[in-house]
Amino acid sequence: MFRIFAFVLTCLGGLNWLMIGALQYDFIAGIFGTQANVFSRIIYFIIGIASIYILIVTIFSKGKLKLLGYKKKKDKKKDEVEEF
Repeated sequence: MFRIFAFVLTCLGGLNWLMIGALQYDFIAGIFGTQANVFSRIIYFIIGIASIYILIVTIFSKGKLKLLGYKKKKDKKKDEVEEF
């Protein structure tokens, strides 16, 4: 569940940087007033920590980021013994 939350925060942070680059508008600073506001800095910090977490999880899982913990179903054909 934490991976999904971190992934969403990282995506929102990326969209914020897209808006800064394309439109010269900082969405987080627009909500809280300025970039120097305490709440803006807390949000930037949380998004940064989420991005680092996603990066570390992706590196340790060899490039595969699993957001949901679904298990693979075993193939019944491989488990069955063929009779001749």
